[in-house]
Amino acid sequence: MKISCWLYTQNLSNLPQKGQHILAHQTDKQIVLYQAYKKSIAEFAVKNQFLGGPDFNFNRMSWVKPNFLWMMYRCGWAEKENQEHVLALYVDRSVFEEILQQSVFSAFKPEYYESYDKWKIEMEAKDVRLQWDPDHDPFGNKVERRAIQLGLKGNVLKNFCSRLNAIEDITPFVKQQKQLLDNGRLEELLVPVETIFCTADKALNRSVGIELES
Repeated sequence: MKISCWLYTQNLSNLPQKGQHILAHQTDKQIVLYQAYKKSIAEFAVKNQFLGGPDFNFNRMSWVKPNFLWMMYRCGWAEKENQEHVLALYVDRSVFEEILQQSVFSAFKPEYYESYDKWKIEMEAKDVRLQWDPDHDPFGNKVERRAIQLGLKGNVLKNFCSRLNAIEDITPFVKQQKQLLDNGRLEELLVPVETIFCTADKALNRSVGIELES
């Protein structure tokens, strides 16, 4: 696996424990997002290095997540039906920022929109849905911090699927870590190194709910 990791206990001491933060494995140019799929979709993606193929449905919203443990909660550590393969999707930060710019909250939030009507107009005009959900610990318990997920559809989804820098199936790593959990060896659990992501555009950060302080 190309993603660098650290101990979960180290992860705890280096990240904010509350607030809305985009936590991601990232470099100056690139960010990693996660998605879980059934075997046929994952195998096509890894072989061809883009998302698509006969079983991929472009008419359905696809939710990507930059936070590893939120992905593990959602896919049950790759044990939920049709989510048995976890893919790491490597994409330019600029592409991810474009997605944020095209996002709209999936439910009306008066702190972010002047009116319900303006939110509805954005809902009709934009192809990205934004949600802040409770983050989770390795056992699936909710924590105070909130994690972002982004639902892509339409042209945004099609463009995203073809603009990935690399796709890696990290399912073997996921299964190894789940085995450690099942055996009560939390002190040995590894997770990807994640740091706080925010853009240089302060207005964009505010519009999507990024908190710049823990």
